[in-house]
Amino acid sequence: MTGITLTAEQIRNAPAPVRQWIEQEVIATLGLAPRTPAATPAQAQAAHLVACSVEDMAGVLEHIRGVLPAVNVLFELGRPGISLGRPAVMTFRLMDILHHTRLQDVGQVMTCLEMINQALTEVKKDPTVRFCGFDNEGHCLIAPQTQESIATLWQTMMERQQAAQASEAGNRVAPAA
Repeated sequence: MTGITLTAEQIRNAPAPVRQWIEQEVIATLGLAPRTPAATPAQAQAAHLVACSVEDMAGVLEHIRGVLPAVNVLFELGRPGISLGRPAVMTFRLMDILHHTRLQDVGQVMTCLEMINQALTEVKKDPTVRFCGFDNEGHCLIAPQTQESIATLWQTMMERQQAAQASEAGNRVAPAA
């Protein structure tokens, strides 16, 4: 057996098929892929994936606020994903989430996603609801409304931040004499 070592930069710069092969090898090695057949979007919905409102996402954010990696993963899912199936679900590659959040491994991404799932069960006061699900191909699945709610929450937070900064800058300007 021969082994090779690749840097993160080499992996990032590799052609897409090579990155996908590496992703599948990592997922298989870490045992993150379920042993059941790949979940279809309908099966994911049946597994209690819920469509979350902006208020639900604000509640989840409040629960995980002290865990910056989980907050980063949450907002990563506000990016546009790929919509699949009927009923539709949004899919996100775990390796893309890992790359964008700069976590060390997929296991950390999974831990953050489980924290978000747990926070949602507390917000909804229902232990059967699920924020996200997974398939055999290394994807995280969420409801389209949930993705839109996360994006809206992010946009609202940015608008408030900009308004606060503008107000603060206006207060610092000395009146003309």
